[in-house]
Amino acid sequence: QVHLEESGGGSVQTGGSLRLTCAASVPSESKYCMCWFRQVSDKKREGVACIDSDYFATYAASVRGRFTISKDSANHKLYLQIYNLKPEDSAMYYCAAEDRMPICILGGISYVDFGSWGRGTQVTVSS
Repeated sequence: QVHLEESGGGSVQTGGSLRLTCAASVPSESKYCMCWFRQVSDKKREGVACIDSDYFATYAASVRGRFTISKDSANHKLYLQIYNLKPEDSAMYYCAAEDRMPICILGGISYVDFGSWGRGTQVTVSS
């Protein structure tokens, strides 16, 4: 397991932008699948974007074109840049990491596949 800590959430108006950051205690040479998930109350945790050890990024259809996932392996950071926020984007956002899946695509994984999670950062979008 690795330690993950999210930051960058907040309250914004519709159309606003945020950049979420996940600080990860992942060795630079490690190969991980890293993803951002979001969850509203007791609903199922939803994957929104993943990036694998080859820097291949995949996105949920609902966020494609508005969300960009990236990572800085040298500085152990995972990012989620969010543009044109909508009220339905309001959720707790979590980063997750898993070294058993160095190659991953969002459509082929589930939250149950990940062993390491941060505590989350809240994003609230008002209309």
